[in-house]
Amino acid sequence: MRVLLSSIHRYPAAIEVGLGRKPRPFPSGSAFSIHDLLAKGLSELGHDVCYLLPKGADKPLPTRVRLLSKPDGDVDVIHTIKFGDGGLSEDLKALRKPWVTTCHMDDRARGWERHPAATNWIFVSRTLATLHGRHRYVLNGIDPAEYIYSESKDDYFLFMSTMDWGTQKGLDVVLSLAKQIGFKLVIAGTGRDHESIAAVAEMCRKVNAKYVGDVRGKEKAELLAGAKAFLFPTKVDEAFGLGMVEALMSGTPVICSDRGACPEIISADVGMVCKDEEEYESAVNRIGSIAPQACREKAMREYHYLRMAADYAVEYEKEIASNETQ
Repeated sequence: MRVLLSSIHRYPAAIEVGLGRKPRPFPSGSAFSIHDLLAKGLSELGHDVCYLLPKGADKPLPTRVRLLSKPDGDVDVIHTIKFGDGGLSEDLKALRKPWVTTCHMDDRARGWERHPAATNWIFVSRTLATLHGRHRYVLNGIDPAEYIYSESKDDYFLFMSTMDWGTQKGLDVVLSLAKQIGFKLVIAGTGRDHESIAAVAEMCRKVNAKYVGDVRGKEKAELLAGAKAFLFPTKVDEAFGLGMVEALMSGTPVICSDRGACPEIISADVGMVCKDEEEYESAVNRIGSIAPQACREKAMREYHYLRMAADYAVEYEKEIASNETQ
């Protein structure tokens, strides 16, 4: 199949070195990183991929992936990342090809208008699709080579999120748990300005939590691999929750809330889904019963980028067939 992927970022989206306690603009760019992995996965499955990136690339693209600066009509299907109303740009419309777009988040959770979903929107979880009254979804996938699998754990729990959404993601919950139970807590993630970073640092100081700021690449992989558990007590309806999957790939169990896609992503063999403070406390005390191998096996089976690419290829075929019958 000949696939045209389109995005507005510069390749690669993944950042290898963190900024620590320095500001980083929001959003994190995780959707772009997933698109990069999709290009890699499709090419490894034998598809011909054209990657339309007007901002260009800093590194060579994967084998069988051709970099484009303007649209090429010699393709079977177009795949974009949803922005705004999810429509197609005029230059891509001119190709008159079947197309899909991936919706990575619920606009309403960000306080924005939720646009009516079209039939060619593909969501990153069944939960997110259902919220929009649709059924098409492909779960995100990640590359195990970017993570460290470890069955031995250090004596700390990890919370990782953008600090611009710290409270919504449950920062106050994990700080309260650390204070009440007395466990070691590491907080990772930065904000868009020095004021928000300073505020988080002060909150961590009060409960003796270690605030490391923005972590990427090897440093992030080591933190995920060494944690006794990844804490994700989010208060919003998560579209997916990429950090949870990164933890599982590292062999690290997850303690999360029951909001959004969390119960869809985290099953009883790899973590604990909680609805209140009492359940969080119980989960922290019982998390040692979760086997790191089970976490890794689930991640390799369900959240590998090659599985994601194969699932998208199925959706492409559906869209092509649908257009042929119109």
